[in-house]
Amino acid sequence: MTALSIHSKACAITSEVIGAGPTRDYAWCMTTVSSPISTGPGPSLGELLRAWRQRRRRSQLDLALDAEVSQRHLSFVESGRSAASREMVLRLAEQLDVPLRERNTLLLAAGYAPLYAERPLDDPAMHAVRRTVELILRAHAPHPALAVDRHWHLVSANAAVAPLMAGVADPALLAPPVNVLRLSLHPRGLAPRIANLPEWRAHLLERLRRQAAASADPVLASLLVELSAFECPPIVGSNSAGSTRHEPGSIAVPLELDTAQGRLSLISTTTVFGTPAEVTVSELAIEAFYPADDATAERLGRLHRG
Repeated sequence: MTALSIHSKACAITSEVIGAGPTRDYAWCMTTVSSPISTGPGPSLGELLRAWRQRRRRSQLDLALDAEVSQRHLSFVESGRSAASREMVLRLAEQLDVPLRERNTLLLAAGYAPLYAERPLDDPAMHAVRRTVELILRAHAPHPALAVDRHWHLVSANAAVAPLMAGVADPALLAPPVNVLRLSLHPRGLAPRIANLPEWRAHLLERLRRQAAASADPVLASLLVELSAFECPPIVGSNSAGSTRHEPGSIAVPLELDTAQGRLSLISTTTVFGTPAEVTVSELAIEAFYPADDATAERLGRLHRG
């Protein structure tokens, strides 16, 4: 099977956003991706449905009951003995919590046109999405916030993110498209300045592991292998003492990052669109950070004021 190559066009992440110098409120990294187009036979609808059902650990009977179809018919669809209507494909996909991108794949395998559009973020039709993300990022200042796509590439960030990136040893990690997980855990990225690196690393890898398993995305699976191979670099400077070990009963694992202004202790939250009907929108996530203590709140305010 061959496919069209994927072309990514991202805006330059200049010193205005991530390096030294003046900052803007936010910056957009537009990415245009051409979806792979198969020139040969791919998996059948039945094979794809069976794979998703097994991935979700659902029996045929369990899925058939929830989708309000007979187990016999579902078995015939999976084996290729019966065709599925467009409505049935969508109903089964809904019950299996299949991502919108993969629902289009199921529809194509069944012989139907894709239902969910996929537009680049710079498309005029995405103006409302861009504006919404910009409003959220800007309103979150003086606290850091950024938007990422399904592969954890930086899409947009507010000005409070820039000071956190200062001192990254490998400039290539800041070249677009910036992968924020790679930047965080790379030994020449932010990792040497993360005081509680073992905890933070375990948190990020477990999150990525769950995401890769839920989405069956080979890019995420490959990223997980890459990041898991990174060794924890030696903790240097002020990171070597005073880091907090958070017990299993803690309410959240903070990111403890040393900066020129002192140590920041940040709790992260994730925001996604609640009712997406477009592929790119369904895959956007906003990572927002909040101060975990008064000292961090004061330092962030001082950074914001310049």
